[in-house]
Amino acid sequence: MLSPRIKLRHLQAFLEVAKHRSFARAAERLAISQPGVSKTIRELEDILGTELFERGAQGVALSQSGLTFLRHAGPAIRTLEEGISAVGDAHQGARWLRVGALSTVESRLLPTAIRRWQAIQSADRVGVNVVAGRSAFLLSQLRLGELDLVVGRMTEAREIRDLTFEHLYYEPLMLVVRAGHPLAGIEPLAPGRLTDFPWVIPPPQTTLRQQVDSFCVRHSLDLPAQLLETLSLPISHRYTQDGDAIWVAPREAVIDDLEAGRVVELALRLEQQGGSVGLCTNASMEPSLALEGFCEVLREVAAER
Repeated sequence: MLSPRIKLRHLQAFLEVAKHRSFARAAERLAISQPGVSKTIRELEDILGTELFERGAQGVALSQSGLTFLRHAGPAIRTLEEGISAVGDAHQGARWLRVGALSTVESRLLPTAIRRWQAIQSADRVGVNVVAGRSAFLLSQLRLGELDLVVGRMTEAREIRDLTFEHLYYEPLMLVVRAGHPLAGIEPLAPGRLTDFPWVIPPPQTTLRQQVDSFCVRHSLDLPAQLLETLSLPISHRYTQDGDAIWVAPREAVIDDLEAGRVVELALRLEQQGGSVGLCTNASMEPSLALEGFCEVLREVAAER
């Protein structure tokens, strides 16, 4: 039974501090003073009989108790917000899904699944809000209840922990260059030649970057001086097409260009099997019929690969 001493303001303050890892930024978001946020968090910790945050010179971090509480508090607030929204939008038949998308599924899987899912809906209005970003950010939003689902390659992500991951298929990273690149068609290709050219690679602290670093270790390579670190597919594509850069790209992102001959895979495998692409959900959140239906469509589209 919920303690009557726990108020909505306690939960809101807790979620904002957990999200921003800062009492000051939480205070800005809540439009109250920083001492007011600190007092509210202390009240909540007194009620629960445990510390929810570990304070340090670099800010605050969730304690183990805080992580446990977050698994339930985030989805609870999200469910309440959905209930309020559902009452307000019932006459319009509105339906929304909030989906986190990693770059590994932005080109084919997710757009195809969204179109197919919307096509099989009834006359109800269907809305899908897609948030792109790094796995650490998207999974934290899923844990907070800010997202209903995260799709992409994330099995190496430490942030999955208590979330539920369902494998769909394996997706390799590839070394690709524009057609006519000096290294195109060279076989066998000595790994050392790669560092003569600029690279386009995922940013640090991403699951994809871990594979790039492992590749460099296996072949005793140092990253070249000219680097473009980005998860943006349009920027990576244009930068690669207009120069001599080597792009470490998810296969899905370049499959159309490979088939059209606009880019070429180098004769040096970065990965053999690739990473597991799948969908991640928060088991503490009650899935809606819309979410269950969308996940089923994702499975169907993935199986057609």
